[in-house]
Amino acid sequence: MQNFLNRIICGDCIDVLGEVSEPFADLIFADPPFNIGYKYDKYNDKQKRENYIVWTRRWMSVCKKVLKPNGSFYIAIGDDYAANVKIIADELELFMRNWLIWHYSFGQQTKNKFARSHTHIFYFVSDKKNFTFNDYAIRIPSDRQLIYDDRRANVKGKMPDDVWDGYSRVCGTFKERTGWHPCQMPENLLKRIMVVSSNPGDCVLDPFCGSGTTAAAAYQLDRNYVGIEISPEYVGKANERLAELNLKLKTKNPKPMSDIQLAELKRLLADMGKSVKEITSDKKLIKLFTKQFRVRTNNEKKYTTEQILTAIKEFQI
Repeated sequence: MQNFLNRIICGDCIDVLGEVSEPFADLIFADPPFNIGYKYDKYNDKQKRENYIVWTRRWMSVCKKVLKPNGSFYIAIGDDYAANVKIIADELELFMRNWLIWHYSFGQQTKNKFARSHTHIFYFVSDKKNFTFNDYAIRIPSDRQLIYDDRRANVKGKMPDDVWDGYSRVCGTFKERTGWHPCQMPENLLKRIMVVSSNPGDCVLDPFCGSGTTAAAAYQLDRNYVGIEISPEYVGKANERLAELNLKLKTKNPKPMSDIQLAELKRLLADMGKSVKEITSDKKLIKLFTKQFRVRTNNEKKYTTEQILTAIKEFQI
């Protein structure tokens, strides 16, 4: 797959990955069609239930085949087929580390049942004793640190819960929205998965590349990516998105920090649920924010509060 690195391949992931003979993916993130009637340009998202389950087993099987022995495999799926995904994963001898719930605002409103406002995200590994999990990269300040000033608090912060409610759906009015794809994952959600379950230089595979969010996140975090997408139009649009991102990052100069560090600062702001104004106007909070950023970067560099203030103030421009 060396020739496929940092490319979005146009094709069916079952066919493309079926021809690969050796594992290459350190991390796989799959967000397949949910079979609930979304309007894609090259895929009918309303299959017979039994056909959809057979198809799910096929694409999960080829993904498992190309996953490295120490690799991680995340799958986003809706309510209707979450149980089937878990059963298939068991058959493929994937070990489940977490059954995550992505709970979001701007859920799908309904008239005769509770509004749907979540997606399941399974976190599997090939080997339950050998995998990448960079806990420092996703830790957040605890209430003991933020509110109670409790000395018993872990100075490194706490691990996030298995219900992720800090990421809104990417709605039509959002700046992040591409506008040409019916369902788009938020970049920060993908970045959380990447920083905890892969390392710089690793290869991230997305078998349903869609709007290109996985590739965009990987590019910003110094990971290699391989995207597969059945729609030629989506491939073209995703490549345009990546080209625009590349141009934006190259022309933003001078920078107070590297692109990766700036991306991590934005991710920490989002994970803490704090605005730039809140951080910069509270001396205690900026001090805690700086300490947490040092933990996340894990590179032994002692960032000062002044450096952090200078960097995050850029986000208001």
